[in-house]
Amino acid sequence: MLEVRVEKKLGEFKLAAAFQAPRGVTALFGPSGAGKTSLVSIIAGLLKPDQGRIALADKVLYDSERKICLAPERRQVGYVFQDGRLFPHLCVKSNLLYGMRLLTPERRRLRLDDVVELMGISHLLARRPAKLSGGEKQRVAVGRALLASPRLLLMDEPLASLDQTRKDEVLPFLARLPLELDLPIIYVSHAMSEVEFLADRVVQLNQGKMMSFGSAWQRKESDNLLNRKGLIPALGNTAIPS
Repeated sequence: MLEVRVEKKLGEFKLAAAFQAPRGVTALFGPSGAGKTSLVSIIAGLLKPDQGRIALADKVLYDSERKICLAPERRQVGYVFQDGRLFPHLCVKSNLLYGMRLLTPERRRLRLDDVVELMGISHLLARRPAKLSGGEKQRVAVGRALLASPRLLLMDEPLASLDQTRKDEVLPFLARLPLELDLPIIYVSHAMSEVEFLADRVVQLNQGKMMSFGSAWQRKESDNLLNRKGLIPALGNTAIPS
């Protein structure tokens, strides 16, 4: 279980969010500039909040009152960025093993063969990133994050740079993750179609504020309310413009 209660002021922008994320996919959803990436960066330890608390199961990652702020590398968090960020000089197998090799054997929770099968990338192991499609790069990036044996997986708009064909290629593999892995997954997106396909629950953000939090079906009701208030554009299968 991930527990988040944080506040952060960035110039005139103020972010405030509080929610719990158990096993499964919790989507951070909202228009560009809503604070989604800032919130994920806070959870990962890349951005320090002004106050609040973040805990992952029995491990406190941040607590302003107790003056606890763990460095990113101590949080046991896997992070998948929008552009994958693979090492171009390493083959796929070496990219996958990069974080795993930094762990002692007793801390490794997943095996290479299992992750390769999960992400469907066995035929790519000898290739360099330059020889991969966009969808293949993102599947490798997810595999690399998993092999670092995280207790929490953060995915910050991992499909945003892909065309629809590549998105359709990757989505089924992402949908397998909560079925196979016992960990919370935070998935950032401004695409309603992705959220509907993947998410078990949704944190809806707008201008740094939490507009709603609940299961996917509860979120659909809140979408209708927000649409009527004019806070977000009409949704459907389209993405909110970046």
